[in-house]
Amino acid sequence: MEIWINPRCTKCRVALTELDAAGAEYTVRRYLEDPPSVAELTDVLERLALDPWDITRLDEAVAKELEMRGWGRTAADRPRWLEALAAHPILVQRPIITADDGHAVVARTPEALRSVLPS
Repeated sequence: MEIWINPRCTKCRVALTELDAAGAEYTVRRYLEDPPSVAELTDVLERLALDPWDITRLDEAVAKELEMRGWGRTAADRPRWLEALAAHPILVQRPIITADDGHAVVARTPEALRSVLPS
């Protein structure tokens, strides 16, 4: 399992604490230092069953500068969103956990986090 984190994020720190408490084996990816590519984002979005706008932090300064709230949200708009997320990883919602069984979650709620914890 891999978890994409920003160490300054409280929800990320909580997720790491819970993973450790459950004895989970995982790899940490500090995605601001090691940004995901468009291909990696596409894969994670497929695993999440979400669209890029669903994991975009629209209140970030760069999102406001890019006026992303006004961007289209159709299949044709996906490449634009993916390029923006790859170019500005601060826009990616966190923490994202990709589980070994193939699914992934945005672990912002206790329920989502529990769904990837070992039984």
